[in-house]
Amino acid sequence: MIERFAEEGRLSGAVKHGGVLYLAGQVADDASLDTEGQVADILGQIDALLAEAGSDKTKLISVQIFLTDITEIDALNRAWDAWLDPKYKPARATVEAKLVDPAWRVEITAIAAV
Repeated sequence: MIERFAEEGRLSGAVKHGGVLYLAGQVADDASLDTEGQVADILGQIDALLAEAGSDKTKLISVQIFLTDITEIDALNRAWDAWLDPKYKPARATVEAKLVDPAWRVEITAIAAV
């Protein structure tokens, strides 16, 4: 069975299948925030999607982070470290990428167990 969450426009915010939850790329609701603020905003959205699907951040398997400016890695990591339970670290990749909206500084996607 496939379940879809937070459907909008062309995509679902998350899709659950076979005990695995796939999160679409999440961007900040408030694009005026700095990088650290956008990351914190996105991580809050991820918490909400995980909860809606019956999971939580301790069950994250893999996270991909896209930064528009890789020199902002320290700001990213400050928000990440404040949010993450250090006992449950997922695999993570961080790359520099151009995003659809120039106001977005970060996009995060993830895979979690349910």
